[in-house]
Amino acid sequence: MRLPLPQFTAPERSPNYIAEVIETATTEFLAQCLEPDDLTFATMPPFGSWVKANDEESGNQIFAVIYHVTTSPIDSVHRARALGLSLSDLREQQPQIFAMLKTEFRAAIVGYQPPATSRNGTPKNGAKNGKGKPEATVANASANASANANANANANSNGGIPSPRYQHLPPRPPQIHQAVYYCDPEEILQFSEQLDFLRTLLQVSGAPVDSLTAAVIRNVYQLRQADRAWLVAAGRSLSTLLKDDYDRLRIILGQIHI
Repeated sequence: MRLPLPQFTAPERSPNYIAEVIETATTEFLAQCLEPDDLTFATMPPFGSWVKANDEESGNQIFAVIYHVTTSPIDSVHRARALGLSLSDLREQQPQIFAMLKTEFRAAIVGYQPPATSRNGTPKNGAKNGKGKPEATVANASANASANANANANANSNGGIPSPRYQHLPPRPPQIHQAVYYCDPEEILQFSEQLDFLRTLLQVSGAPVDSLTAAVIRNVYQLRQADRAWLVAAGRSLSTLLKDDYDRLRIILGQIHI
């Protein structure tokens, strides 16, 4: 008698869940975008967009900015070549191509947020305690990241202590296979209240830092609905960081628009 195979239902994916960490370092991480459910290429995140990843060991939520994106074959054997076909033609004639390509991005770490704590000082999002045992189990990385965000958002109403957002490198980067999400607009607005992260952007190695800084400021400026006071403060911070290099400052500010 042949027993039926167990059927597993895949959990519903959050729309902000876009990638998974596949390489990590102190100052940045490399993530691979998740494969779409249909015959199309993985979504390529915009240059200068904000992402976050949860470090499950410490409970820290790590914020980063995307500075380099690539789409390439999944191995070194199969190299992409021009076929002269549209996307619709590819779906009909060469559907296997979509499974043979991967989209990856590098993100520079600009800060982090520890987990919210209760009044007695214990973490509220399942971070591990000093003995290495989790205070609470989480079903998957999506639930863990949501728990961290919800704990901080509801800390005041639940009698907890909201955690600050630090604009410097975390004690450790996100680990391999951690989920990567787009940041919510409210998180970006709160994080950008301070401008220390601009120094980090100007020091990113191997990136077009002027264009990156301009893209990040432009995104935040648009989210803030053309808040001129914030833009003036950002310009003054840049002027100080660039040591009165007015040519670079002019180029960066010239790329900021609605």
